[in-house]
Order: sequence, then structure tokens, then C-alpha cells
Amino acid sequence: MTSSLRPGRLVGILFALTFITGIAAVIFYGDDPRAASDTRLGLGAVLELLLIAANLGTALALLPLVRKQQALAFSYVAARVIECTFIAIGLLSLLTLTKTSDAGVAGALVEIKNWTFLLGPNLVVGIGNGLILGTLLYRAGLVPRGMALVGIIGGPLLTLAAAGVIVGVFDELPKVAALPEIVWEGYLATYVAIKGFKLTTAGARDRAPLVQTAVAV
Repeated sequence: MTSSLRPGRLVGILFALTFITGIAAVIFYGDDPRAASDTRLGLGAVLELLLIAANLGTALALLPLVRKQQALAFSYVAARVIECTFIAIGLLSLLTLTKTSDAGVAGALVEIKNWTFLLGPNLVVGIGNGLILGTLLYRAGLVPRGMALVGIIGGPLLTLAAAGVIVGVFDELPKVAALPEIVWEGYLATYVAIKGFKLTTAGARDRAPLVQTAVAV
């Protein structure tokens, strides 16, 4: 086995940035974005733009490491793109909030943000960061398989809970449903950033061709 420290650290750091920027944006927006100043809304939007960049970075940084799992790897990239699309729609709705004084319009914009948050960072994340990424890293042997199972099991749990909110089973997302996904992503943001990934020697030799394939696509 050989340690792939640099790529692991990059992925871990990017996951840490998703935590930092995502949480900070929520703090700036506040419980009711309609009561936040234009400056706070603008700063929250900038943080979410950084979140989008970090999200996409986590997917792209993994590509050279998983040559033999191309279908899963590009599925993960696609899931990240879909998630980021919802995030972008949400931040645009709050930026638009700074340009309206109509209470009805403001309320609708906030609801758009709430729905995009449920759909992107919850429903899609459960599929992408949980099920797809967990399966990808499990098969590639890049993380301890027991930890990968936390993502594989926890991701669908989060997705089902978010779907439950959409169809009216839950009034709001049960916090316990998000806990396994938080543990999984927290592991990637800490342990992987320090220890890196573990690759077989053969796996290390296989990394470069995927980069060439990705460029060709």
C-alpha cells in the first residue's frame, strides 16, 4: 500500500471548506433573510459561491484517483453539479431579495431559498456525497470500508427524509436523519485531510489515464 497524501489532503481541505462556507452563509442569512441587511445577504451569497467552487473541487480532485470506477466518478461529478445548481438558484433568490420591497415577493423568494436548500444540500447530497461517493471510495479502497458504509447508509437516509418533507410526511427535515451524513463528511474533512488516501501501488499507476480521459471528454 502507498499513501496518497497530497490528493487526500486536497479533497479533505475542500470538504472542510464546504463546511465552513456553508455554515457561515447560513449565519449571515439568519433565521429570516428578510430581516438581514443587504450587506449580510451579499456576504452570504459570496460564501455560497465559494461553497459551489469547493463542492465542484471535491469531485474533480477525486477523478485522477479512481480510474477503474469511471461511471461512479462521473456520476459523482454530475451529482455535485446538480447540487450546485440548486445552491446557485437559492443564492440568486436572496440577492433578488435586496431589490424588492414587496412583502409577498420577498416571502416567495425566501421560500425558493428554503426549497433549494432542501433539494440541493439535502436530497441530492444524500445521493451524491452519501451513496455515490461512499460506494466509490468503498470500491476503490481509499478509506476504511466501515466508514464508507456510514456514507452509503446515511446518504439514502437523508435523501428519504428530504423526500418525506416534499410529500408532506414531515413538516421539517428530522435532524437525526442528517447525522450519519454529517459524520461521513466530517470524517472526509478531518481524517482524510491529515492522513490522505491509501492506494495500492497498481492503483497509483492507474491514476494518470483517467486525467487524460477526463480531458478528452
